[in-house]
Amino acid sequence: MSETQQGIVVTQTPTSNTKRKLLMTLLVLAILFAAAAYALYYFLVVRFHEMTDDAYVNGNVVQITPQVTGTVISVNADDTQIVTAGEPVVVLDDADARVALQQAEANLAQTVRQVSGLFVDNDQYLAQVAQRQADLSRAQDDLRRRLTVAQTGAVSEEEISHARDAVKAAIAALDASQQQLASSRALTVNTTIATHPNVLAAAAKVRDAYLANARNTLPAPVAGYVAKRSVQVGQRVSPGTPLMSVVPLNAVRVDANFKEVQLEHMRIGQPVEVTADVYGPSVVYHGKVAGFSAGTGSAFSLLPAQNATGNWIKVVQRLPVRIELDPKELSSHPLRIGLSMQVDVKVKDDSGGKLVEAPNTVNQTQVFRKFGDEADAEIARIIAQNSSG
Repeated sequence: MSETQQGIVVTQTPTSNTKRKLLMTLLVLAILFAAAAYALYYFLVVRFHEMTDDAYVNGNVVQITPQVTGTVISVNADDTQIVTAGEPVVVLDDADARVALQQAEANLAQTVRQVSGLFVDNDQYLAQVAQRQADLSRAQDDLRRRLTVAQTGAVSEEEISHARDAVKAAIAALDASQQQLASSRALTVNTTIATHPNVLAAAAKVRDAYLANARNTLPAPVAGYVAKRSVQVGQRVSPGTPLMSVVPLNAVRVDANFKEVQLEHMRIGQPVEVTADVYGPSVVYHGKVAGFSAGTGSAFSLLPAQNATGNWIKVVQRLPVRIELDPKELSSHPLRIGLSMQVDVKVKDDSGGKLVEAPNTVNQTQVFRKFGDEADAEIARIIAQNSSG
């Protein structure tokens, strides 16, 4: 430092300038190192991931609707409760349907007995034909004996004439019996009691009445949680009226809405990591890309945009991508429909297909099939109970 009479003048030493240059150099090197590290991280990791937080849990919402008109007499499940597949959740009054079923069953029993009579008639007419054949053979023998002794004068012409008439009558009786047998057989040819057209028609009425009666009990098509229950006891319902819904939470999925610029390397079957806001980042679900929507959300909206009108502003579109999750992980940490999710798709392997390899998903239930099986068993019981022999 140097001093003058007007004041004190401070001058920088070479050591201060050196420190500043060193700090600037270190700062620049740190920035360059950070940039290089990020570039390396991007090319090795980030560019092989596509992420979005515009993702939500989705799944099947199975509606329970009646197939017949009736009055609700019992509601066996409420919102948030669990039901099993086949469990009766709504019961309708079946008084009228039960009466119709009893009438149809009585009609089938009567028809079976009538058809059984037709098969018995076949045996009866067959016996008559055998009897008429025996009568004809006896009449022919009588005529033959009389003709043999006719030249001796022991038999008159009148007696021979009566013998000829007896043969003709026996032939006519045999022909009538054969016609009756043919007519009876025409009603039963190539059939049994169970397969006779009259029995099949009556059985169809029993099946229809049985199903109409059974449908007064509404089972849960699938196992899951009850939601959107609106039905009340005493309510008069008609076919197609939504009563409640069942949500199978063991088969939910994630619909992730990716920007169109993120889809270039995305393929079906690629691994996905998903986290839910409800559980936080500590719980990670593992899944895979199951398929891509056929159109963007705006294209399938209630009022899709009409860009050809002239008032056009480009907006980046999003395409729903379906993500399938591991059922075991869903069992450990169940999800509810509509929850927000964070999705990370690993797109490093983009050799798969976008459309052609999407697997078909089959959703089915067997709970209604038992009604038809029970109806068939009831029909078989009635036929066996009322068949002759």
